[in-house]
Amino acid sequence: MFTAYTQQFLLDLQENNHREWFQAHKETYEASHREAIGFADALLTLMQEHDQIDTVSGKKSLQRIYRDTRFSKDKTPYKNYWGGGLRRSTAALRGGYYYHVQPGDSFVGGGFYGPNKEDLLHLRKHIEQDAEPLREVLESKTFKETFGVLRGEQVKSAPKGFAKDHPNIDLLRYKSYIVRHNVPDEIAFSADMPAYTNDIFQKIRPFFDVMSEYLTTDQNGISLL
Repeated sequence: MFTAYTQQFLLDLQENNHREWFQAHKETYEASHREAIGFADALLTLMQEHDQIDTVSGKKSLQRIYRDTRFSKDKTPYKNYWGGGLRRSTAALRGGYYYHVQPGDSFVGGGFYGPNKEDLLHLRKHIEQDAEPLREVLESKTFKETFGVLRGEQVKSAPKGFAKDHPNIDLLRYKSYIVRHNVPDEIAFSADMPAYTNDIFQKIRPFFDVMSEYLTTDQNGISLL
């Protein structure tokens, strides 16, 4: 689990995001890294009980703390959070889970971030034809209470080839389909975080089920697998 130790490390890193400080506190980083691995391993064990996860270990799910600054205006060398993702197994189970632990800005969620153009077009064609299964999930009480609204980058008017006045244009505009649930610090940095995250991830499943059905069938509902 993450503890107040990692919480303080990330706060200090945010205030001292440079190589000299990081090297002087390498042992602190390594201890926090061990907490991150422990959390991810515990979460993976829980997830394997109800979903098929391709990620082989908690450690493999973690992002490196080192930032890629080559194409960024922000040249700070380190991420001031722990983040990672879990991949679902097989072509039939689509969507990915994500966790982000940062003092004051922790969240968990998942979805379809930047799908390739073929998958995005396929999703849009299904939504154009029948968005009711997706709307039923998005308008459910559980979804609204847990995630609020669907998130993700959108085009301004309508995607190429789709009518601006289509009744499902609000869903067709998305370029990514993402859900997010904010987590308070008192949970993020406690022994409750693995089980809490697992519970939120389970609540994403109806959304994943609909999107997986879209992605694995043609316009006539015939399986593509």
